[in-house]
Amino acid sequence: MLPTLRKRRMSAATTVPSLADGLVNKPIPRIDLARYAGHWHEIAHLPMVFQRQCVDHVTADYTLRPDGKLDVRNVCRTRHDVADVVEGLARPGKGGAGALEVRFAPAWLAWVPFVWADYWVIDLDPDYGWAVVGSPSRKYLWILSRTPRMDKSLFDELCDRAVLRGYTVDKLIMTGPVG
Repeated sequence: MLPTLRKRRMSAATTVPSLADGLVNKPIPRIDLARYAGHWHEIAHLPMVFQRQCVDHVTADYTLRPDGKLDVRNVCRTRHDVADVVEGLARPGKGGAGALEVRFAPAWLAWVPFVWADYWVIDLDPDYGWAVVGSPSRKYLWILSRTPRMDKSLFDELCDRAVLRGYTVDKLIMTGPVG
């Protein structure tokens, strides 16, 4: 079984989304895709069917294309100690600069609307050292870092901010070390 984050110490004030704090669930208003491109390590994600085979060493590589889209290459280690690789494409979506749409279906299916999924950058380090990616439904959440390990206090802060945006973080699956 994959490790999950079961306990989060939070006051009642931080378990309810707060519009007063300005942490609504929406994409960030500005992002430099050239800086966002590159190698990322997944630290944690909410459970989802398409990532159930991944146990650790989860990475994402984004390459900026001349047309402004990003080539996407996700890699993870499976329970059988095999690398699982999936390649896709991200394009600008609706809702601001941090709103992207991603697809992993073949290019010939790109015209079908349901092959595209929302990929919202909802929190981003000013130096592009970490990112939090979510979705309008709040069913998907990823915490990413440029380094394979994330400081625990930073991880806790990012989880708290995700909670303020309405995400449930008690079921996060840890795929990278925190400490």
